[in-house]
This record gives sequence, C-alpha cells and structure tokens, in this order.
Amino acid sequence: MTSEHPHAPLRMPDHLFSELAVGAGSPEALAFLESSERTRRLLLLRTALARTETLPSPLGPPALAWRVLKGAADQAPDVVEDLLLAPHTGAWLAHLLRRVHHTAPGPPLWAETGQLHVLAVTAALRADVEAELQVPLTNGSLALPGLGLVRLPRRGPSLSVGHATTKAGELTLSSGDGDTPFVCRPRTVAAGGAPLRPDTDTAEADSDQTGTGDADTTGSGAGDTTGAGDGASYLGDGSWVPLRTLTHNGPTGPTTILLDDLGPYRDLDEPIAPDRLDADEARAWQSLLDEAGTFLGASREPGPGRMDASHIRVIVPWGRTKTTPPPPPRVELSASSGDAFGSMVITRPGTALSLAEAFVHEFQHSKLAALLHLFPLLDDDREERFYAPWRCDPRHLTGLLHGAYAFTAVAGFWRDRMAERAHADIAAYHFALRRTQTRLVVRTLLTSGRLTAPGQHLVDGLAHTLDGWLREPVAPEPLARARAAASLHRTEWRLRNVVASKGPSDGDGDNALRLARPNPSRLRADRPLWPDLRTQAFAVTPTAPSTADDHLAAGDSARALAQYADALAEHPHDPHLLSGWIVARALHAPGAVARRMLARPELVQPPGVSR
Repeated sequence: MTSEHPHAPLRMPDHLFSELAVGAGSPEALAFLESSERTRRLLLLRTALARTETLPSPLGPPALAWRVLKGAADQAPDVVEDLLLAPHTGAWLAHLLRRVHHTAPGPPLWAETGQLHVLAVTAALRADVEAELQVPLTNGSLALPGLGLVRLPRRGPSLSVGHATTKAGELTLSSGDGDTPFVCRPRTVAAGGAPLRPDTDTAEADSDQTGTGDADTTGSGAGDTTGAGDGASYLGDGSWVPLRTLTHNGPTGPTTILLDDLGPYRDLDEPIAPDRLDADEARAWQSLLDEAGTFLGASREPGPGRMDASHIRVIVPWGRTKTTPPPPPRVELSASSGDAFGSMVITRPGTALSLAEAFVHEFQHSKLAALLHLFPLLDDDREERFYAPWRCDPRHLTGLLHGAYAFTAVAGFWRDRMAERAHADIAAYHFALRRTQTRLVVRTLLTSGRLTAPGQHLVDGLAHTLDGWLREPVAPEPLARARAAASLHRTEWRLRNVVASKGPSDGDGDNALRLARPNPSRLRADRPLWPDLRTQAFAVTPTAPSTADDHLAAGDSARALAQYADALAEHPHDPHLLSGWIVARALHAPGAVARRMLARPELVQPPGVSR
C-alpha cells in the first residue's frame, strides 16, 4: 500500500462500462470497480491526513500511525490492502471528512481521527509486526476492524486513551491508569485461513468461551469464560469478543463474509455501539445464507440480477439479536452506503429467497456508487419532486438513478426464478411488476435533460435491458396482479403527495367522476410517510378473497369497486380506499376516462361527494 508512487489515470474500458450499463457486471468489471475504490480510499486518506495533521490529540500525530501502517504493508501487503478495501474503512473515511467539514456530528474529532491508529494496530496484528500506539477507547473497549472487540476489565469512561502494543500477533492493551494490561491473540480469518462457522465457533457456542479457535487470552481476563454469548456478558471482566463470520461456497471456492455486530462504523453514517447477536441468531444467518447462495449461484453467466455472494464483504445484521419471534418472510430493512463497497445492513428475513433478492438489490447500489465515484452521470439539483414506484415520498434524480439500477437487477433476479417450478408464479409477478415500474423511472431519467454523456450511456443500457424484458411473455394472472399493483402504488402516491388543483368540474358525462381542470400540480407541503400495503399483498392470488383489495388481486374488479365505494361512503378522503376505487373502476370500465383518472388521480372526486 502506498500513496506516494504516481499511478496512471484510471480508464475504464468501454466494454466494461457497457456491461455495467445494462445492469450486469463480469468479474473483470467488478475487479475494476474495486480497484477504483482502492484509489479513492487512498485519496481520501491523504486528504484526511492533510486536514488533521495539526489537530491536537492525546494519541499523538497521525504520522505515527501511518508509519506503523506502512511497516505492516511492507511485511504483509495483502493484509493492508484488505484493510484498505474493507467497508468500515470507507465508511470511517467518509464520516471523518464530513466531520472535518462540519456536516456530521460525532465524538471529539481526535477520537475519530484516532481510527487510523486502530487500523494501524489491526494491520500490525495481522502482519505479525511489532508496534506501539495510543488508541481511543470507548467505555473501556477497543473494536479492531475485521477482528472483534477487546474489553478491558474496567468499563472506563465513555471516551479515554488506551495503550496498545503488538508483537508476533499478540495484543497487549491497557487503559493507562495502572490497571493490569489485558493480553490476547486475536487471529483473523482473513489471514489465518478457513473461518469457523457460527455453529462451531467456540466463542459463540453455548459454553460461551472467550476467544476463537486459534485465539487465547492472558492477563487479567485469562480465566474469564463469560465471553460473548448473550449480548451483555462481555461487558463484565476483560475479554476478547471475536467477530462472527459466515462461509459462502461460491464458484471460486469457500469465502468468508463478516457478520459485523461490533464495529463502530458498520452503520450508514454515525458511529454506533456494539449490538451482539446471540449464538442461535448467528447460526440462523449461516443457514439462510447457505440456501440463498443456491439462488445466486444458479447461473454462471453474468447478467442483471446475477451475482456471486462472495463479492459481499460484510453483512450488518439489524433489528433483531435473537431468533424469536419468527420474522416475516419479507425483508424489513436492507440498506447500503456508497462509501462502504460490498457492505449491506439487513434485517434477517424469514426466507432465503428474500435474502438473495436483498443481496442483489444492495450490491447493485454498491456498483452504481462506485460508478458515480468515477463518472458524473447526471446534473442533479437534489430537488425531491419525482415519482419512484418503490418509495412513498418524492425523490431526487440521483435517488431515481439508484432505484432504477437496483430494481433492474431485482427484475432480472425474479426473471431467473420463473424457470423454477416452486417459485414460478410469485417470480412472474415480481418480474412483471419491477420491469414495468423501473422502465417508467428510466423514461423519467431519459426525459429529464440532466444526464451527462456517461449517464446517457448507462440509462440507455438499462432501457435496452428493460425493453427486451417487456417483450417477454408472462402468465396472465401474475401479469394482471402486477399491473394492478403498479397502478395502485402510483395512484396512491399522487393522492398523498400531489396537491389537487381547484377549478370547475370537467363535463365528461359521468356522474360518478368529476375532475378538476388540470392546472399545473405541485407537491404537498405535509407529506407524512405511508405504508405500501399492496406490493407484497398482490404477489399471490387470494384463496378466499374478502376485502376490496383481495377481490382486486383476484381479478374481480366489479366486486372490488363496490366494496371500495361502500367504504368511501364512510371515509371519502382516505387515499388508500380512493386509489383502490380509481384503479378498480379503470379496470372495470377501461377507456379515455379511465386513462385520465390514472394519469391525474389527485383531480378525481370520490364517489358521492358533491363539489
């Protein structure tokens, strides 16, 4: 690792950009993106060092840590390269520079700058070199990126200075207040070969032993076996709490994915505290990953929606630390940051199919973020005024581009599942829904007048992919449900976000429908979040329909229309009911009036409401 030697400018070959533009990406294209992220990290690191070199710090100048990092790189370059490309490094650097520019909150700046000291200590441990540095401690603990968490015997203040020394892979950590130092040997799976799976990890087994299979602890915490099993026990005597790892058997062999519940920079923005999973929850993640990998590895040919899970470096589990109560089958949360390539924050879903879809979705965001670091794809004024079919709120153009890129891959993922008998019906629905919705967004991007030349190339590629898919046949029932669900979402979005213009009624001869004159619309100032209850509900045909939504999903627009009208008599301005009534009426009586209703639903007066 070096930032001093000059490098030739990065130039992406046209064929690699074209691969990525259609939503796909070969191993060669992904390797180029990783290489570009490496270069960006070095530039950010150089900038951060320049901006903080004169910052008063009890840890000493950053140059001390940089020398240790360089020494580790001379001894074991692969180790330092791995740390440089780790998602937490990118997240930390981006957050640190936001702190420097006063656009983000956080602890005292010296503590965040001190993460360079922590990276250097981690590199020295993994490279088996000697080092001695001051490091920031949080509540008496030190989180080593990619390795785990060291807890000193005494909790200590919320922020303090520790003294760390490394020698031959052994860490000695003290608080500097006279306590007995804590000594451990936190070997890493990245440097030490095959990882321990959660069901065999001695650190997380029911016996709650501290350490990993090749780690040991001495000093004040040597006899501690309270370990890290239940999310709070490691807060007692000094202990070493290793990061859990997941194993994925991909096309190139077994790889390791960190299941990070400890690192402070694992979230999307600000540093956060550890949130330890219990052992059963970690095993559940491994089991789900094993099954999800079968979907992702179904095709060796690159294409939109196809990926090798070995490109995922870190999974950050979110929201649940235990396996009970059982989660719903859909993903409650999945998110990623453009600063942390290959990392994703996910609430563990109940099915492997949902997890595989989330992997595809979030990895697309990583790919596009890396492209945006290389190319100005659009000129975005950041005004949130555009419709996104997967959101309840208006979005800016960059958000639209991210959504279009991610959901093109999601559509491709479900397209592949249509060939699997067990998933054919639900896959056909999701494929039909996402290709239609995403093509609508692509049209918005293409007509925005804000795309640069590379951005035009990329969005043209997405349009080419989606236009081809729109010509592919889909079974009538899931296709009808998908079209209804797409219309329902857009209709309800406009009812909740767009101000209806006022004016005299249009004379269309329909007593049930009155439209205000189509004056230019504007967004509502009060736009509360609202739940999308239909996208998932319409994925299957109801076996015993009872509600208006059920009847609409079952294809009975007449009965749905009647039930929506009855409900609107009591709640005439409920956007959920009115959107259902508009779509049901359009399906029941298609034509020019129906098209106008769907185009500007905010102008429709509810049935039975006089002006």
